[in-house]
Amino acid sequence: MEENRATKKCKGFLPFFLGFFASCVFLWVVFPKVIYSEKKQPIRFSHKIHKEQGMECAGCHFFRDDGTYAGLPTNEKCGECHSDVLGQDKDEATYVAEYLKKGKEVPWLIYQHQPDNVFFSHKAHDGQDCTTCHPAVGESDTPPAHKENILSGYSEKTMRMYQCERCHAENNVSNACYVCHK
Repeated sequence: MEENRATKKCKGFLPFFLGFFASCVFLWVVFPKVIYSEKKQPIRFSHKIHKEQGMECAGCHFFRDDGTYAGLPTNEKCGECHSDVLGQDKDEATYVAEYLKKGKEVPWLIYQHQPDNVFFSHKAHDGQDCTTCHPAVGESDTPPAHKENILSGYSEKTMRMYQCERCHAENNVSNACYVCHK
């Protein structure tokens, strides 16, 4: 009788272990892929072509007079060069016809959009390589896919607090809450 109970206990362990293992694999491998939906930018933008034309990053991405970062360029900025289609690129033609001529800003998907309670000063980080925090798109002909978390709405590329804390610690900068959170 004793042997029978021990055998039953061991047989129960195997299904438990297999179920536990399958759950771990699902949560580690499958779940992250399920919660992100892949989206394309509204139109293709080639940083490569603009760089080949001799344009510098700061020509479109710049600081305002008060030190805040202007972010993505507006139609006003792009229209300085693109009042008409300059080349054979169908995406440029789409931009001019659908956005610039209609006075409608392109609804770009933001890779690094931060929560409202986070204050990030680009001016305080001036001089650092942008690719420390942002995807390296300077040589890209097509923007990378935007993977959006269907639960939070944030991009997969959005900086995480631990990344900021690590960089602050390595560079002897305060990690006090009020430095980054409002």
